[in-house]
Amino acid sequence: MNKTILITGAGSGIGRDAAFALAARGHRVLATTFDESQAIALRAECLARKRAIEVFKLDITSPSDRDQVLRFEIDVLVNNAAIGDSGSLAEVDVNRIRHTFEVNVFATLELTQVVLRGMIARQRGTVLFVSSIAGRIPMPFLMPYSMTKFALSAAGAALRAEMDELGRNIQVALIEPGAIHTGFNQSMNDRKYEWMGEGSYFKDQTLKMKAREARIFSLLEARSTASIVRQMVKAAEARRPRLRYVAPWAQGAMVRLARIFGA
Repeated sequence: MNKTILITGAGSGIGRDAAFALAARGHRVLATTFDESQAIALRAECLARKRAIEVFKLDITSPSDRDQVLRFEIDVLVNNAAIGDSGSLAEVDVNRIRHTFEVNVFATLELTQVVLRGMIARQRGTVLFVSSIAGRIPMPFLMPYSMTKFALSAAGAALRAEMDELGRNIQVALIEPGAIHTGFNQSMNDRKYEWMGEGSYFKDQTLKMKAREARIFSLLEARSTASIVRQMVKAAEARRPRLRYVAPWAQGAMVRLARIFGA
């Protein structure tokens, strides 16, 4: 059955690729972007690729933007919009962490509550939270972002149990991408170097940190979003999705092993 699927953060990366994949399968896709410039670019891409995707700006931190979704009967909400930040918890400005939580957790939950009103009334629907394997294991210098994904994964699992208890056929699942080469990870990692200066505890390790990060990216990052997009499609189309969908598989296996051995 074709569904009406709303995706946040569809201006680039995984969200954009998922929008095209779901549209190709015949679903009505509402692809939303953070700002109008992204929406214009995505509309042009849809025209070039001959995909009938409905594109509009939806800043999830804006109450008026969130209320736009009330005009749609949404079958699947894909909470993909997120921002990233990095730096040591010993010195990063807590306001940076607070802002990341505001977008990745609080605004995501607020939008979910708006969409759930219609789903609960119609007694059907699926909510997908795009978390991360960074929300499964602590990652030094990435915790301003990683903590938000820990919180989102916990929220998704709890909401799933609550919806099961409500008994209204509302499905909830977590999408957990690993490191994928979309530019998001590099931008997030580099953000800490905007403020780490001579006053940083880690000023003497900066060059070593940059070299290590470049090495990790070159070794681990998947070059394509295809594996995680396939998992998103499966979750969106499933009558009863699993709790977790992880890709690339190898990165997910590494995280599970790390947790087993106490990391």
